[in-house]
Amino acid sequence: MPAELPTGATGVLVLADGTVFAGIGCGAVGQAVGEVCFNTAMTGYQEILTDPSYMAQIITFTFPHIGNVGVNVEDVEQVAGGGEAARGAIFRDVPTAPANWRAEADLDGWLRRRGVVGLAGVDTRALTRRIRETGMPHGVIAHAPDGSFDLKAMTTQAREWRGLEGLDLALPASSLQPFEWTEGLWSWPGGYGSAGGDGPRRHVVVVDYGVKRNILRALVSTGARVTVVPAQTPARDILARNPDGVVLANGPGDPAATAAYAVPEIRALVESGVPVMGICLGHQLLALAMGATTIKMDQGHHGANHPVKDLATGKVEIVSMNHGFTVDRDGLPDTLEETHVSLFDGSNAGLALKDRPVFSVQHHPEASPGPTDSLPIFERFAAMMEASASR
Repeated sequence: MPAELPTGATGVLVLADGTVFAGIGCGAVGQAVGEVCFNTAMTGYQEILTDPSYMAQIITFTFPHIGNVGVNVEDVEQVAGGGEAARGAIFRDVPTAPANWRAEADLDGWLRRRGVVGLAGVDTRALTRRIRETGMPHGVIAHAPDGSFDLKAMTTQAREWRGLEGLDLALPASSLQPFEWTEGLWSWPGGYGSAGGDGPRRHVVVVDYGVKRNILRALVSTGARVTVVPAQTPARDILARNPDGVVLANGPGDPAATAAYAVPEIRALVESGVPVMGICLGHQLLALAMGATTIKMDQGHHGANHPVKDLATGKVEIVSMNHGFTVDRDGLPDTLEETHVSLFDGSNAGLALKDRPVFSVQHHPEASPGPTDSLPIFERFAAMMEASASR
């Protein structure tokens, strides 16, 4: 074992500058390269690890105790994308055995089956401070039961990795074929519901850039019939389905790269007059389609405790966020109105088109995991579709 590592180390994180964090490997054996970020949520680690927006990233959990509620099939957020969301996970403590009535398996075995490399027993506070001070680094996370690591080769791999800028990840995150979604939000004691009532009131088409299941559930729970289509679906094909509204979903990667094929179709959708709602990556793509620009953030926003102010009402909502790019609020075109702003750093968190039934938010209103302060946004979209239909 190299002298740089403590005795018994079976897992490491090696950053592009050669910094090494050593600890106990867990999850899948092997190694993965990605952008290292941190998430401050205290709950919902399974939803976080299966959020497609984390593709090509290694997540550091700031909450120290992970694994206590186990894992189950209901808390998976990923719909498509071949099983990969986050590439790696870093914990302060070794994941604990599950002790929850909903648990169907333990976290360590689940990570192993998904191919997610885990690292425990490291100083996550130090790593988080480093990211806050110097930005999200490129790194290689590795798990080797025999404790054998080629640190020099891993440093080179991290240094040479291209990173997220210029990288379109919406295509690998997207579904390959259109499909219908009928499952509604979870409630006690019946579990996941359906549209209910006399059947779906309106038809919503969701453009899948890496959509989360709870976004689809929230739409169904408003009484909508939901159709999901792949990321590269032309606007004419979407409009041919006669939707009452279109949702531009969340997803991973650089919005400017995805914009190459998404922006012309979004412009056509907006020009058609159909109500449009964007979420996270969908928010950024909508902004790009309307003439705004996006920029890479140093630390990004990853957590379930982010205060966002609604500029129209003055109301502050605590929301869930997961994004490493942001809309440049200093260069918004006159056609766009800023509707929400982050109270952490003043970055843009929402937009609306002044002359069309079109709006978007940077945060994740489906709240999985996270608080449900912004869940009414889906009802707002439903009301927008009803108003548009009555004209």
